[in-house]
Amino acid sequence: MLNKKDNPVEKVVAKSRGALLSSALFSCAINILMLTGPLFMLQVYDRVLTSRSVPTLITLFALVVALYLFFGFFDFIRSRILSRIGFRLDVELGTIAKRNWIFSGLGKGQATSRPLRDLTVIRQFMGSNGLPALFDLPWMPIYLAIVYLLHVKLGLLATAGAAVVVAATVVSELITKKPVMESSRWDLSDQNFSESSNRNAEAIVAMGMVGNISRYWETIRHKALANSQLAGGRTEAISAITKTTRMLMQSAILALGAYLAMFQEITPGTMIASSILATRALTPLDSAVSNWKNFVRARQSYNKLKELLSSDSISEQPIDLPDPEGRIEVEKIAKLVRNKKSGEVSTILSGINFKLEPGDGLGVIGPSASGKSSLARLLVGLGRPDKGELRFDGASFDQWNPDKVGKFVGYLPQSVELLAGTVAQNIARFEPGASDETIVAAAKLAGVHELILKLPGGYSTNLGSEDVLLSGGQAQRIALARAVYGIPKLVVMDEPNAHLDMEGDAALTRAIAELRKAGSCIVVMAHRPSAIAAVNKLLMLKDGKQVEFGPKDEVLAKVIKQSKKPDLRAVE
Repeated sequence: MLNKKDNPVEKVVAKSRGALLSSALFSCAINILMLTGPLFMLQVYDRVLTSRSVPTLITLFALVVALYLFFGFFDFIRSRILSRIGFRLDVELGTIAKRNWIFSGLGKGQATSRPLRDLTVIRQFMGSNGLPALFDLPWMPIYLAIVYLLHVKLGLLATAGAAVVVAATVVSELITKKPVMESSRWDLSDQNFSESSNRNAEAIVAMGMVGNISRYWETIRHKALANSQLAGGRTEAISAITKTTRMLMQSAILALGAYLAMFQEITPGTMIASSILATRALTPLDSAVSNWKNFVRARQSYNKLKELLSSDSISEQPIDLPDPEGRIEVEKIAKLVRNKKSGEVSTILSGINFKLEPGDGLGVIGPSASGKSSLARLLVGLGRPDKGELRFDGASFDQWNPDKVGKFVGYLPQSVELLAGTVAQNIARFEPGASDETIVAAAKLAGVHELILKLPGGYSTNLGSEDVLLSGGQAQRIALARAVYGIPKLVVMDEPNAHLDMEGDAALTRAIAELRKAGSCIVVMAHRPSAIAAVNKLLMLKDGKQVEFGPKDEVLAKVIKQSKKPDLRAVE
């Protein structure tokens, strides 16, 4: 686990502290220049109008023009700095966020966060008016102090208005925090259900589930909208209070200033200047309240990013080990699973023990729910055994660099889902600069070359297009080509012929034989006998436990003898 000081988010923020300090300094200059208007008003009323001096007016106005030009320039620079900080966060954390998002998919459950969306929320907040308002907040007491210097009574009235706005800001935090959190949670559930519905569209339509799915989806969506509306309504109410207070305060100070000016306690210029200064003191608070919901969302996204990017999946990368040869050592491994609701721990694999050398082919057989898929996932490094040792060329998978070892591993999962991209990109695992010869060789090895040529665009067919709809068998055979791309040292196939016809079965058998000749270690989880035609060893599982392991003929003889049936279907 990463230490807090090593958290990628903390590191990027630390690198941005200089830019944030610069923004704070520009905020100082901006707020000082904000005094230009009140001071100009004061001079015009108290000096120019009484002296009727045109040169004085021209000089003062020229000075005001210059000061406002500086004000505009500094405000532009501050905005650019803050937007660049958001851009830096997105760029420097984008890659690691994408990697972590992919790794989080190994949990097989619904996503609990969207790091790229969180980055977008933070970046947009950095470029909005919300953060500059927070920078301007510390200047509120300074403006109030200046109003006090003009007259104590004016200062007291301005302070009373500021107290109302501050109280409204605190209330805004208290009453919007929970609805915003609930809105974010239901928004995430809405997105997860949306993606799940899209992936399962065929089953939903075929079984008349569209109405039920739509109604349930509407329930989720309405909860997200209701909480968002609740938070928005409360923010809008508080914002209306602060705006009303600010506008009322401006008129109240103007009225009090007029009263004091009538008794010559202040000048007319002071009356106008104090009204502007008091309004300026309340403006950052008003802006902060208006952007409070966005501020809460940005804070939540920042905290979620810190938590997500502190996970083990982004820990320090191990050193590069020599290229593997394809030896697998499994020593009494066990895999446990904990029920999240009850907390009970159950065993899905126990006492699995075998060794494979380069060129070996292992068939794993057994009834449904015997642990075959769980073993397949462990063999390719998707999870770690809770007990025992699993080593690939003498090293456990956490000792390998994931990107490097993945090039030497082929995996055909039970449920195949190709990515939006061309057939060639999918086969080549989206490797940049992959040669056409290697891609075609993988397709021919998987026996899918002719099938691909019959597609509308051949190898350039875009699988993300709505016009391209592959059958289960076609998708599985292309996924097989992806698994054997580059002749990996270890190839694990989970029910590789589940959707294949006789031609596909024959191609699969040839592929396994060719891979073994090339020195690859092959592991096939099988229900159908044809899948293990080209293997030399057999492992039988039952209830997550190893029942038999050894040469294929010996294990088959034992299985047939025990079942008193003439073929492998007895073990299904």
